[in-house]
Amino acid sequence: MSYFLIKNIHMTAVSLSIAGFLIRGLWMLMNSPMLERRWVRIAPHIIDTVLLLSALTLAIKIQQYPFVHGWLTAKFVALLAYILFGMVALTYGKTKTQRAIAFIGSVLAFTYIVLVAITKNTLPFAA
Repeated sequence: MSYFLIKNIHMTAVSLSIAGFLIRGLWMLMNSPMLERRWVRIAPHIIDTVLLLSALTLAIKIQQYPFVHGWLTAKFVALLAYILFGMVALTYGKTKTQRAIAFIGSVLAFTYIVLVAITKNTLPFAA
């Protein structure tokens, strides 16, 4: 597969993943019964699997790896933060306030991941 095809698959999966997370986060804040739908619980796992596989394929194609290249290490650590915040926001937060704060933390972690991906810089906010 070509680099550009894999990158497009990856970027599409990123877009679907964050869109789904934002929708589920809003449903959580509104106490929507949509969160209980089967497809709402299954689709993120499929999308995130495609996302992870495309990320691994891209890393191999460009021969850059987490714990070797700083910007990929930063993305990996931020991904863990995104996942942990997301788990608290959508499942494990005991109060609506905890869930809302975790939701914001997850969105901020995602934003950082995207900025690092664009700039290839661990400090994308620095001048």
